[in-house]
Amino acid sequence: MASEDEINLLVIVVDVNPIWWGQQAQREPEFTLSKCLDAVMVVGNSHMAMTRTNKLAVIASHCQDSHFLYPSKSWRGGDGGGDDASSSGDGKYELLSVANNLIAEEIRNVMSKNIHRVSKDLEVGQEIKSRILVIKAAEDCALQYMNFMNVIFAAQKQNILIDACVLDSDSGLLQQACDITGGLYLKIPQKHALAQYLLWVFLPDSEQRSQLMLPPPAHVDYRAACFCHRNLIEIGYVCSVCLSIFCNFSPICTTCETAFKIQLPQMVKPKKKKLKQAT
Repeated sequence: MASEDEINLLVIVVDVNPIWWGQQAQREPEFTLSKCLDAVMVVGNSHMAMTRTNKLAVIASHCQDSHFLYPSKSWRGGDGGGDDASSSGDGKYELLSVANNLIAEEIRNVMSKNIHRVSKDLEVGQEIKSRILVIKAAEDCALQYMNFMNVIFAAQKQNILIDACVLDSDSGLLQQACDITGGLYLKIPQKHALAQYLLWVFLPDSEQRSQLMLPPPAHVDYRAACFCHRNLIEIGYVCSVCLSIFCNFSPICTTCETAFKIQLPQMVKPKKKKLKQAT
């Protein structure tokens, strides 16, 4: 059991790529972004209701921007939620009502981002155990490969688990993130059952998961993305100075601008044949 002073922080990152969700609404009108956020609020409410020290953060993100949905700048954890909490009036736990209202309000304004905003008000001496749940919809953005790998290694150093719930195509980057940090990677077979999968697989923490029957781990694709075209490659060229990866050979590294001396094969001059003098 975790101590009473330990803070359990769950950060949920929701992919709100407008292009993917617009196409999804045409393909499957029964599963839209609003339905996805409903499932996110269910698992978020469940996490905060389990223990009074549990904390929650919800971030809406896509390849160009990200935005805090909860907690927002207009609400502080110590003020009781103001008018949002008192407007519930249905016997619901006030903190859950505040979270739902703030997420619904902030998502309408979305269509930086750091955990310090959530943990800066923690009392001195309190331990914090964090994990990140990424709900992925659109394809991977290769331009963010280096930034994402830095996030993975930073999370590993801080003992932060990264979980991934994939709605569409598999993600090699998230597979690597989950494998390196010890999290879970799951591509759900039925999108309309998102809430059930979130509660079953991703709501329990790392200690509780060892007692549950969970889906088997997925195969991890450890191919790296080249720095020149951002394509996943199996064999490439690596700069010995900055470790940048390229799919094609170049005598000058475009990342650190190191010029490599290339030893070309020496040209052997043909020997001139001596003409025999006639006797």
